[in-house]
Amino acid sequence: MSAARKEIIIGTRGSDLALVQATTTETLLGAAFPETTFLRNVIKTTGDRRTDVSLAEVAKSEGTFDKGVFIKELEEALADGSIDIAVHSLKDLPTVVESEFAIVATLERAPVRDVLLTKSCGGLNALGEGARVGTSSVRRAKQMEFLRPDLKILDLRGNVPTRVRKLAETGDYDAVLLAEAGLVRLGFIPESAPEGDEVVNGFPDVFAYRLPEDEFYPAAGQGAIGLEIRAGDVQSLALAKGINHPQTWTKITAEREFLRLLDGGCHTPVGVYSYLDGEVIKLFARVFPDEGGTPKTGQATGTDPIAVALELFNSLK
Repeated sequence: MSAARKEIIIGTRGSDLALVQATTTETLLGAAFPETTFLRNVIKTTGDRRTDVSLAEVAKSEGTFDKGVFIKELEEALADGSIDIAVHSLKDLPTVVESEFAIVATLERAPVRDVLLTKSCGGLNALGEGARVGTSSVRRAKQMEFLRPDLKILDLRGNVPTRVRKLAETGDYDAVLLAEAGLVRLGFIPESAPEGDEVVNGFPDVFAYRLPEDEFYPAAGQGAIGLEIRAGDVQSLALAKGINHPQTWTKITAEREFLRLLDGGCHTPVGVYSYLDGEVIKLFARVFPDEGGTPKTGQATGTDPIAVALELFNSLK
C-alpha cells in the first residue's frame, strides 16, 4: 500500500456556486482531518466555456451526454492525478459513471425545490398567456409545458448570477427557473422559506416563488453535493466517507437507482423526489415521454433504497 498523501487536491468548476460548494467541502474535510492539507484546483469545463448555445448542442458537438459537459474535464483530472476528489452538483452527474471512477459520498442536502423567479408577485399563476420562461433544463421545460402549455419556454444559459441578471436587466424573459439550493447557497434567498413570494437579495424588482416538490418535481440528486474519486483510491475514499451525510446518501441512492432502472441520466426529463420518515423512504416520480404528452407517475415506500427504487419503477403508470 502506498504511503498516505499529506496533501489532497480538491477539484471544482469555477462558477460562483461551484466555489461555494468546494469551500463547504474543504471546511468539512479540514475539520474532520486536521492533519491533512487540502488544496484546490479550479478546472474550466466544456460547459463553462460554451455558453453560446444550448447544453444539448454543446453535448452533441462534444460527443457526450447533456450536462456531461460539466464533468468531463474534472474526470480527466482525476484520471491523471491532477486532483484527488472532484466536487460536483450531484444532479449534473450521469447515473452510472465509468468504472475507473466512483461517487462515494454526499454532503448534507440543501433544499431540493425549483424556484420560479419573476418580475411580479404571484408565482406561476400570475404569468400571463405566452409569458417567456427561461431554463436550460429539459426536465423543467417539460414540467412547465405540462403545467402551463400556454407558456413559451426559452433556452437560458450562464451561471446562477448571470441568469438572475438576464431576467432583471433584459427584456428577453418574463420568468426563469433555478434550483433553490443554488439560490440559497449564493445568498439570493434565505434557507427558511416564507409564505408566497419573496424579494431576491440584490434585485429588488425580482421575486422568488418556491415551487412545492410534490407539484413541480425536482431532479434526482438536486440540492446534493457529490464527491467523486478514482476507483481504488483508498485514502480519498476514507476522507470522503468521513464527511458523508448518511440520510442524504440514502435518499440520493434511491433516486439515482430509479434513474438507472429507467436507463435515464441527468439529461432525461424525469422529476423525482424523496423524503425520510424515520427509517422509511418515500419516493415519488414523474417521467415525461420524449415525444411529449402526459407523464407517467408512481410512488413507493420502504427501508431499502434499492428495493424502493425498483418498486417505484414497477409502479409507473
